Amino acid sequence: MAESVGEVPSGEKEFDQLTRRIRDIVEFPEISEEEFEEMLKKASRAYGGHLPHRTYSLCPETRRVVPALVWEKDGMVWITKRCPEGMITDLYYEDVEQYYRFQRWKFDFKLMSANVDASGVNCPLDCGLCARHRSHTSLLNIVLTNRCNLSCWYCFFYAKEGQPIYEPTLEQIRMMLRNAKKEHPIGANAVQLTGGEPTLREDLIEIIRIAKEEGYDHVQLNTDGIKLAFEPELVREIRKAGVNVLYLSYDGMTPQTNWKNHWEIPLIFENVRKASGPGIVLVPTTIRNVNDHELGAIINFGLNHLDIVRGVNFQPISLVGRVPKKERQRFRITIPGAIKRIEEQTNGAIAREDWYPIPIAGHIARFFEAFSGSKYYMTSHYGCGAATYVFLDREKKRVVPIGRFLDVEGFVEYLESKAEEIEGWKSMGKLHKLKLGAEIFMKFKSFYDEKYAPEGLGVLDLIKNAFVHGNYDALGKFHINSLFLGMMHFMDEYNYDVERVERCVIHYAMPDGRIVPFCTFNVIPELYRDKVQAQFSYTWEEWKAMHPDWEYRKDKYIRTKEFVERMKNSELYRKTYVDIEDYLGVMEKA
Repeated sequence: MAESVGEVPSGEKEFDQLTRRIRDIVEFPEISEEEFEEMLKKASRAYGGHLPHRTYSLCPETRRVVPALVWEKDGMVWITKRCPEGMITDLYYEDVEQYYRFQRWKFDFKLMSANVDASGVNCPLDCGLCARHRSHTSLLNIVLTNRCNLSCWYCFFYAKEGQPIYEPTLEQIRMMLRNAKKEHPIGANAVQLTGGEPTLREDLIEIIRIAKEEGYDHVQLNTDGIKLAFEPELVREIRKAGVNVLYLSYDGMTPQTNWKNHWEIPLIFENVRKASGPGIVLVPTTIRNVNDHELGAIINFGLNHLDIVRGVNFQPISLVGRVPKKERQRFRITIPGAIKRIEEQTNGAIAREDWYPIPIAGHIARFFEAFSGSKYYMTSHYGCGAATYVFLDREKKRVVPIGRFLDVEGFVEYLESKAEEIEGWKSMGKLHKLKLGAEIFMKFKSFYDEKYAPEGLGVLDLIKNAFVHGNYDALGKFHINSLFLGMMHFMDEYNYDVERVERCVIHYAMPDGRIVPFCTFNVIPELYRDKVQAQFSYTWEEWKAMHPDWEYRKDKYIRTKEFVERMKNSELYRKTYVDIEDYLGVMEKA
């Protein structure tokens, strides 16, 4: 068993071991240029149109914007582009039925502000955000450093020894936070501090405070958690400063699939418990033939630590860079593929129909805006993500997805039928509000089946407080005994869809003042990430002169054999991984 001892964890040995046995390969269909042209003629063009659907993509070699076709074959959805060097096909979505079900909930939006003077006609080569972008910044990413304590083999963003160091100043960070607040009609309200490894910054606490000062209600820290395992005081400090969520890398249940922090997770969890937070979202990078056999077990793990784990957000791998077709066929997995594995691995306890596309949140937000006054629209492309909530019934030791006791889609359809009336909530008299709230509450009961709901959840009381009494904050209690499950599939050169990036809701702030969609920033680094950060980086010599006591090797984490042995034999390790409940029937399979 791999243990990554005596060296800086990189994952190379573990990856080599895991990929010696290939369980399945996706066969990509081929179409000729003539067939491509014929399909283009009958393809839909409007957003959310039928398949085949015409869009634009990127040529992996030339980086030119080229015509592309999203189309169906054998129950799956593919994307094919015509590049100067020939036709390139990749997997877009592994389930055409789910594609159409999610498409139904598309939610379009128009950003009324732009921070670059560009028409967007060359999208994605002139990002800013530009006038063509259709989503506000739901989550703002700010890279705090390109230094890291690990050396992950696949990472596209950590400084090697002797390379420039990128670390924006506090003034630049404040400027980036303010820029995203200026978006109209909705400014950013959530920020993710990322890297590299952001906990390596000595002024991290001050940066968190700046984010809170600039009005960001939600601050999450994207981390491997290594420093948090060994510095309990740092956990207390970041919680006190205002971090809501640790966005914690967690790729699997074994030292082989989760070579980054398997041995450190028990200490991270212990320190978070002692500090009473922040909440944790586990973030598995999901790769076919590598860790896709452990998805159900990861969810079960999260349910066993529900006092601190708020969610699991799976990220199907983005194969950025030049990747041969054979490797894409081995490692590519899409959102429906991951959902299918979860259904299989949980014996149907969490099934395909239990998931909803991210844009459905846009429909819901429209109505709760009337009660709370806050604007927060998740208006991503319906192919970008999926989510659900599952509830733990501890007495019966069962897991209940929200859709098993609440007809979510039916209720949202009903709310849409009452849209105009609900949006007039603030101008209504008290009697009218009570009447409308009572009407919605009574209708809600017809979409809710109490006999399938987890014991003690009290959903009806929460909804009554929200609609009848206008107490929107009461819905915060909805998260008790629940685990958020999400999927977010970031694109790469091979599955790139310009229609998707126009609706991206996760953006990077850059020190030159621009705000750039995630799938532009990382997929075209020579125009965005690498180019701009190089302009604002310190040379190796400059950094060393500014930090005379700093050494590259001091940043790096070396896992010792003694530490691993101590963890293996500890009670804390057993409580974290071994002595846990098997709520989903997955522990023998993992």
